[in-house]
Amino acid sequence: MGKVVCSASMSLDGFVAHEDNDPGRLFDWYEAGDVEVVTASEPSAFHLTPTSADYWREWVGQIGCLVVGRLLFNITDGWKGEHPLGVPFVVLTHAAPTDWAHAHTGNAHFVTDGIEAAIARAQEIAGDRTVALAAGTIAGQALGAGLVDEVAVDLVPVVLGSGHRYFADVDPAAVRLGDPTTIIPSTRVTHLVFPVEKSPAAG
Repeated sequence: MGKVVCSASMSLDGFVAHEDNDPGRLFDWYEAGDVEVVTASEPSAFHLTPTSADYWREWVGQIGCLVVGRLLFNITDGWKGEHPLGVPFVVLTHAAPTDWAHAHTGNAHFVTDGIEAAIARAQEIAGDRTVALAAGTIAGQALGAGLVDEVAVDLVPVVLGSGHRYFADVDPAAVRLGDPTTIIPSTRVTHLVFPVEKSPAAG
């Protein structure tokens, strides 16, 4: 199976969105350059620096499935069944929707029995490709359970002061990260990747 990787844009003080779920200036780097990157759905394209575009294409080219929480699914309306990355996604939720208008796309898979089951389903879909996790509660649960191989951070030079943290409800004592394997400075962002050092009990 492929790796399991958390990834998100994050402020210097550890937040991925304001309290109202608006990312604010965290996404400024998506329009910081002249290289057009076309997506599978809205927004149809964004414009990166050459450095960020190279990093983005390598990262996205590895992804076989996403795991997201119900809050993000609700905010985006499940991207109307077509995620901008063009890959299927697993939604961890207490109850699957019964009347979602875009279920016919077949790209959304709902799991109701915990983070382990959600990641296992995503790995089935992704095969030997990477499973990418959204930040927040999903990332915190997966990291705390020893299910994450790497943590990717697009570190943005802004301070939000409050909001939704990259890792929600995670026990700091249960987590140990290694030194970064990737450090790529770019305009309005620094791309970082950290390996997760798993305990023998976590596998």
